[in-house]
Amino acid sequence: MLISDELRRKILADRSLGAGNVVHRLPEYGRSLDEQVLWLDGTWQSPAGDYPEVLTLGELHEVVETYAGFYRQAGVRAKDAVAIVSTSITDFAINLMALTSLGAVASLVSAHMPAEVRREYIRRQQVTGIMTREPWHKGLLTHVDDDPAPKFVAMQSDITPAHRAHLPAKFPFRHTRVDPILISHSSGTTGIPKSAYHTHETLFHGALSRLSDGQDCSIRKRLLALPGHHVSAMSNTLLGLLLGAPVVHYTDPSGKAVLDGIEKHRPVIVFGFTHTFAEMAAEDLTDRDLSCVAAYYASGDAAHKVHIQKLLAKGRSPYTGRDLKQHIMPGAIFIDMFGSTEMGYVLFDYVHRIGGENVGRCIGRPMRFAEAVALSEDGEVLPPGEVGRLGVRSKSLTPGFWNDNVRWHQQWLGGYFLTGDLVYRDPGNTFYHLDRTSDAIRSKDGWVFSAYTEELLLSEYAEIHDVTVVGLADEGVRFGWEDEGVAETYALVTLAADAASPEDPTAWINAALAKHGLPEVAGAVIVSDDKIPVGITGKVLKRIVREQAGALVEGCR
Repeated sequence: MLISDELRRKILADRSLGAGNVVHRLPEYGRSLDEQVLWLDGTWQSPAGDYPEVLTLGELHEVVETYAGFYRQAGVRAKDAVAIVSTSITDFAINLMALTSLGAVASLVSAHMPAEVRREYIRRQQVTGIMTREPWHKGLLTHVDDDPAPKFVAMQSDITPAHRAHLPAKFPFRHTRVDPILISHSSGTTGIPKSAYHTHETLFHGALSRLSDGQDCSIRKRLLALPGHHVSAMSNTLLGLLLGAPVVHYTDPSGKAVLDGIEKHRPVIVFGFTHTFAEMAAEDLTDRDLSCVAAYYASGDAAHKVHIQKLLAKGRSPYTGRDLKQHIMPGAIFIDMFGSTEMGYVLFDYVHRIGGENVGRCIGRPMRFAEAVALSEDGEVLPPGEVGRLGVRSKSLTPGFWNDNVRWHQQWLGGYFLTGDLVYRDPGNTFYHLDRTSDAIRSKDGWVFSAYTEELLLSEYAEIHDVTVVGLADEGVRFGWEDEGVAETYALVTLAADAASPEDPTAWINAALAKHGLPEVAGAVIVSDDKIPVGITGKVLKRIVREQAGALVEGCR
């Protein structure tokens, strides 16, 4: 089921539409206020004190206006930034829509961020206020000592229906395309997270471009198991509302929880980060009913294909036959959508199907609204086949890092924004992701691209549930894409639940690497899942792994 051509034309003709005013533009397209639009997971408490399971468009309008009235009374004005500290995807979405309706900026902060890091991250933004709930409120009160201090550190339970009466005379705010609306932080895998901000235009440019091309037009039910503070969670919430697709918010991204959510809500499309799908694949799917799912959309880093094969087999997807009619075929599709916080919208996608070719770390071609290249260290565009830094250009790209211009300008080379990834492209302009620049390992036998090596090992051995490749060197030696030092490479291997441990893990791993002509590891050890630290978005924190790996691999050094 797709959006009607009439509605698509109305949306594309609306020059005032952007990410800052979606909920307020919907009635202009003839949408009924009685229409149910947003299904909730029990993590959000309404101003009336209850925990609704679903909101109509009219109820969503009322809630947004109530929150906006609170913020107005608290002294928030246009262009002010307010930090929202939570884990609930609905908390972030409601506060974002309320603040943008005043022309203010919502800084979405994961409550999972370590407290000392979170304190510094928020302090640097010089926010006008902080909104949170228990159990984080007490810890955030320390910000009253900041200079300048926020006007308030409030809890959502402070908001009552009476606050709706405090809306400004001119409501909602009228945005221009360059008005900032949202600040979203990176995963923080390399230290203090970057604070990428997006505007009325940048956060929705990719979605509207795809809509104009007749892409991403589905009005089928979608379940969002994305980190709530991430741009992907907010842009997909707003896009679902715009299209009239039922949106299900799901805060718990664990594999088991999302499987339960699919069986309860019966979505046709499931959005998540790659680690969620890896956890789902590790579960026993024998008695799970995933037949409703036609497509899985993975945001963030490129997914390992072996993690998704079991999921594909459980769903169904439509196709157009030679008779030009719609048919249903066994097997879902998995759309690997490669992007980052800074990109505002994914810039690559690649579709995996049952029986499809395993093309390793393929991330596809750049979308039409974006340009991508592989760059040399001096900013020259590299020809096909040569490994370099991924550089991108797009109107969806963040205009900068909030209060951090130096960091922003350091991330440009040759007129392209550097994503922090290493890639190469083929003659057809299809891109292949090899690693993060911070994770590549310079070894005595040549470059070891950790993500690429992990992909190969996963595809080679069904016994491996997950694997992390890390470099270790003497103290003070800096190695990697930007450094001249040399390191030894080790593999930390997590086995599938029913797999027997190999007698010699190092020989076992090196047999697969030698088979494909890749540098061998100095050692491999079998570890449990809890030994591999992950960040607030579920990504492996290889910076922390490097600090801890010495103890883990001590027996084979």
